[in-house]
Amino acid sequence: MALIADPDEDLVRRVGQGDPAAIQTMVARKLPRMLALAQRMLGDAAEAEDVAQDAMLRAWKQAPRWTPGQAKFDTWLHRVALNLCYDRLRRRREVPTDAPPDRPDDGPSPDRGLMAADVGARVNAALTRLPDRQREAVVLCHYQELTNIEAAALMSVSVDALESLLSRGRRALRQALADIRPGAEGV
Repeated sequence: MALIADPDEDLVRRVGQGDPAAIQTMVARKLPRMLALAQRMLGDAAEAEDVAQDAMLRAWKQAPRWTPGQAKFDTWLHRVALNLCYDRLRRRREVPTDAPPDRPDDGPSPDRGLMAADVGARVNAALTRLPDRQREAVVLCHYQELTNIEAAALMSVSVDALESLLSRGRRALRQALADIRPGAEGV
């Protein structure tokens, strides 16, 4: 088995040794991405913060035992965050609610941010209605900016299977959002 080059290898080693600067650097580098991933997967900011923090805590605890060369640390961390998201999604299905929770509008102002907030909310809602694996593929490739090869490895599927998931997910998003920009080709 070939060793995998990992740009985070030195950082993880230093975190494992308890270096406070390395811990701060890891949090600064990784927390925003884990938060974005969790927000896209869960559609709930509070739950996303919990998942991102839990993923970072696990990274900090795993760092002293990390074996470089077997996988990229970033790939492992994404898998941890995804698993935590899926745990929460499973729990949601077990507790049905009558109405979705109220969410405050975080837009800059009602007159400026109304349209953007509406479009963003519609995209997020359409994303959450996708089947889990399609949503995971779309989030990893489009929002987390992983390559198809990285995303396929993270999802434990072939690149062809990932591309099929992406294609179906994009098609479903285009259909769900067709009235936003009629004739728009790219989602």
